[in-house]
Amino acid sequence: MKFLVTGSAGLIGSQVIKDLTLENHEVYSCYHNNKPICGNPLQLDLTNQDKIIKTIQEIKPDSIIHLAAMTNVDLCETQQELAHLINVKSTEILAKQAAKLDTFFVYVSTDYVFDGKKGKYSEDDSTNPLGYYGKSKLKAEKVLNKLASNWCIARTSTPFGTHSNKKSFPIWIKENLEAKKEIPVLIDQFTSPTYVPNLSKMLIEIAKRKISEIIHTAGASRISRYELAILVSEKLHLDKELLKPVQISQMNWNAQRPKDSSLDVSKAAEILNEKPQTIQHSLNLLVEEILNK
Repeated sequence: MKFLVTGSAGLIGSQVIKDLTLENHEVYSCYHNNKPICGNPLQLDLTNQDKIIKTIQEIKPDSIIHLAAMTNVDLCETQQELAHLINVKSTEILAKQAAKLDTFFVYVSTDYVFDGKKGKYSEDDSTNPLGYYGKSKLKAEKVLNKLASNWCIARTSTPFGTHSNKKSFPIWIKENLEAKKEIPVLIDQFTSPTYVPNLSKMLIEIAKRKISEIIHTAGASRISRYELAILVSEKLHLDKELLKPVQISQMNWNAQRPKDSSLDVSKAAEILNEKPQTIQHSLNLLVEEILNK
C-alpha cells in the first residue's frame, strides 16, 4: 500500500513510518523541521494550504495517517490562531483531498477532548474540552464528521516511548531520577498511558483494514502520573523518594487540564488484533528497549 504520514519525525510518527517500512509499504514521511530516517522524506508546511493540496494530488496515497499537530497544551492556549491553523484547518484540507481520492484517512486525536470529570470515557461519551488544544482537536473531529468519506478518529492518551529528541513522561522521570533531582509529580491527574510501538501497530491495522469509526487507541490501564512515576522508578531501580506528590491546583499552567481523561479501550480490545496493552506490560517492554539501546 501507499501511505502518507504527517508528523513523521515525532514520537509516534517515527515509529509508524519505521513499522510501515518494515512491512514493505511505500511510505511518504511528511515532516516540518527534522528529516525522518525512514520512508521517502517530504517537507510539508501545514500552514501552506496549496502545498498540502499539491502534495496529496501528486502522491495519491491509499491511506493517510495524520499525526502532525500543535500539541503543546499551554502554547495552544496563548497562540490559538496558529493552533487552529495547524490542528483544524490543515486537517480539513487533508481530509477533503483524501475524500476526493477515496483515500482512507486516520486522524489521531486526544483524550483532551473530554473534561475529565468522570474518566474511562467511551467513544460515545459527550466531549467537552477544557483548553484550546482539546477544543482544536475536537473541531478537527467535527470536520471529519461532516465528510461523507472513509475515515477513522483514533483517540489516544499520554503516548510514551523512546525518541532521539522528544522526551516522553517515563523518560523524563528516568533522567531526573538518575540525576538525583527531586521532581513534582501529579497525584490527581489520571490518563491511559500508551506505549508508542503498541499505538503504531493499532493505527496501521486501522488504516489497512479501513476501520471507519471513532476508536480509542490507548493503553489499557487508568493510572495517575504519580503512580506511573513510581512504577518507572521501581522497574529501573531508581530512588522513588525523589518523587514529590503535588496536585493540579498547585501547577502554574496557562491551560486547564482534565483531571481524569482515561479512556475505555474495550472497543479496540474487541475489534483489533493488536490489543491495547496494560501499563505493566508496556513498561516492561520500554525497560527492555532502554536497556537494549
